[in-house]
Amino acid sequence: MSNFENVTIVKAANIYFDGNVTSRVVQFSDGSKKTLGIMMPGDYEFSTDDNELMEIQAGEMDVLLPEKSEWQTFIKGTSFEVPKDASFKLKVKTVVDYCCSYY
Repeated sequence: MSNFENVTIVKAANIYFDGNVTSRVVQFSDGSKKTLGIMMPGDYEFSTDDNELMEIQAGEMDVLLPEKSEWQTFIKGTSFEVPKDASFKLKVKTVVDYCCSYY
């Protein structure tokens, strides 16, 4: 899906890691939400409150998923899931454009 229709966008940005990771919340009429964001190159660690599906729109990064010992590379057109109440690490190699869905 390249477009979202009939949504509400929260104006205030989510800003992490001194502005190197930013996102905007997109709220859907059914109560679901997604975030659209940009990550600059760097190393980051995030924790989850919900199950997440991270879709890479552009860029490249290595990801260490919960309970895994090997890093995996994700590029444009790929995605990965992270369970609720977990943490994961990222090594962003190039600017990454992403869409994260929460469920």
